[in-house]
Amino acid sequence: MNALRAAILRGARATPRPGGATRGSRPGDGFVFSQLRAYVEGDDPRRIDHAASARVGALQTRVYLEETALVLAAIVDESGSMRVGRRSTLAATADDAVRAWFGAAEGEDRAARVVDERVVRDKRAAPLVHAAAPFRFAPALTLALRALPRGASLLAIVDGFDLPDDELLGRAALRFDATVLLARDPWQDDLPLRGFVRLRDAESGRVRRAFVGTRTRARYRAASERRARALETRFRTAGWRVGALVEGDGRGSLHRAFGLAP
Repeated sequence: MNALRAAILRGARATPRPGGATRGSRPGDGFVFSQLRAYVEGDDPRRIDHAASARVGALQTRVYLEETALVLAAIVDESGSMRVGRRSTLAATADDAVRAWFGAAEGEDRAARVVDERVVRDKRAAPLVHAAAPFRFAPALTLALRALPRGASLLAIVDGFDLPDDELLGRAALRFDATVLLARDPWQDDLPLRGFVRLRDAESGRVRRAFVGTRTRARYRAASERRARALETRFRTAGWRVGALVEGDGRGSLHRAFGLAP
């Protein structure tokens, strides 16, 4: 089993949910005992080995391996603001992350790409298909809730400018093992503009002139950082796993979200 798939499977089985609930299954047919380890908060209490706990004087949990198929699903923001970047566009970086996501599939794993109000389930097409209509996160997530099975592993790659309400985000986190890669502003660290410049809105295409000085760049950096923290907090509060989509490093961004080395 490849490292990314193993991490996705662990997350699908054990990611804590709001209120302390976890999505786990009672060991039974299809499960193979692997090892005992110390109990950690969030473990299924049905897997506590009381005899082993008594011997060592601390709670011990039985760890099982299960041969199971994953459903790897993805929603990708393809709006105009994803077509910006310094050296590589955020859209190209998102494509790299999506290829790594679906590339983790093995054996009987299934693919599902939510795009243009439909679900593309072909494993070969899912990493490659692109939207023809404007991106809208809320309808895409609503479709995922209707069409995807409970326990699916859902990856959303978004810029955060078009978000569903908190209730919908929370429902998705309860139904799926939900991960979001939030597109990091390519100019968050430094806005490379000086003096009077022409600024074009990436979404609307509107252009205006503005003066960019030292104070403007500092305010921009601070505002960008505040926005990134607010988005991360909102998704984490809803129960999502959160990572940053860093320009030019889609695969590494995905691996870091799952605690893996790029």
